[in-house]
Amino acid sequence: MITSVFSKSRPINYILITTLLVICFLLFQFRTNFSSISTYEIARIGFLLVLLIGSLFITNFITKKNGLSKDNSYTFFLFFIFLILFPKTLANGSLIVSNGLILLAIRRLISMQSLITPKEKIFDASIWIFVASLFNFWCILFIILVFLSIIFHVSRDYRNWIIPFIALFTVVIITAMFSLAFYPTFIQEYSKQIVVDFDFKYFENIFQNVAIAIYILTAIIAFFSMLFILPNKLSNLHSAYRKVIFSFVIGLAVYFISPNKDNSYLIYTFVPTAIMLTNYLETVQKYWVKEVIVGIIATASFVTYILQLV
Repeated sequence: MITSVFSKSRPINYILITTLLVICFLLFQFRTNFSSISTYEIARIGFLLVLLIGSLFITNFITKKNGLSKDNSYTFFLFFIFLILFPKTLANGSLIVSNGLILLAIRRLISMQSLITPKEKIFDASIWIFVASLFNFWCILFIILVFLSIIFHVSRDYRNWIIPFIALFTVVIITAMFSLAFYPTFIQEYSKQIVVDFDFKYFENIFQNVAIAIYILTAIIAFFSMLFILPNKLSNLHSAYRKVIFSFVIGLAVYFISPNKDNSYLIYTFVPTAIMLTNYLETVQKYWVKEVIVGIIATASFVTYILQLV
C-alpha cells in the first residue's frame, strides 16, 4: 500500500509528508512543558521547521529537475523517514542549517551537467559549502565534491580551479568582519570544532542502537545497488549519480570524524541514501518485495521515533 501511494508524484503526497514532518517535529520539540519555552525559542523552532520543509522540497527539486528518479515521490518520503528515525536531528539547529546549505550546493553541482554557466555554479556551491562549515566545520569536506565536479565537466579551464579559493576568501573576509562587529568570541569558539574525533561511545540506549542498525542496513543496500545500477543509466546522467555516491561517502566521513557526534550527524547522508534507495526500488519488479522493504523501514522509523519520544 505504501509503495502504491508514493509510486506517483502527486501533490497530495507532498502535502501528506509535509504535514507528518510538521507533526513529528513539533511533538519532539514540545515534548517538555510548553509553558517553559520562551518566545525566542518558539521563533527558533519555527525557523528550523521552515528549513526542514525547505530541505524536503530542495531534495525533490534535485531528483526531478536532474532526472535522478522516475515520476514518484519515494525520495521525498524516504528523506522524511530518515529524519524521524533519528529524532535528535529535529532538535539540532546547526545540523539542520548546514545540511540545508549542503543541499543547495549539491543542487548547483549536479546541474553542472548542462554546462550552462559552470563558473557561477562552482562559485555558488563553494560559497554554500564554506558557509555550512561555519555551523559544522567538517562540512568543509564537501568542497571535494566541487573539485570532482570540475574534473567531470570543466577541468580544461584553469580558472575553474581557482573559483573555490575565491569563494573561501569571500566567506573568510565576511565572517571576520561579522565576528569583529557582532560576535568577538566566534573565531575562538569556532576553532574548537576543528577536531578529529573517532569516539563512538555516544550510544545511550537500545533505541539508538536499533535505529542506526536499521539505517546502516538500508544505506548498504542503497549504496551497493546504486553501484550495480549505474552502468545501466543514461550516459549523460552518470556524472550526476557519481556526485550522489560521492556526497554519500563524504557525508559518512563527516559523521565519522566529527567531535561530540551522535546519530543525527548522519543527516548529510540522508538525501544521497534516499536517492540511491529510490533508484533501487524502481528496479524491483515484484510489488510485494518493494512493499516489504519500504514497509519495514517506515514501520521501524515510526516505532523508534515514538519510543525515543517518551
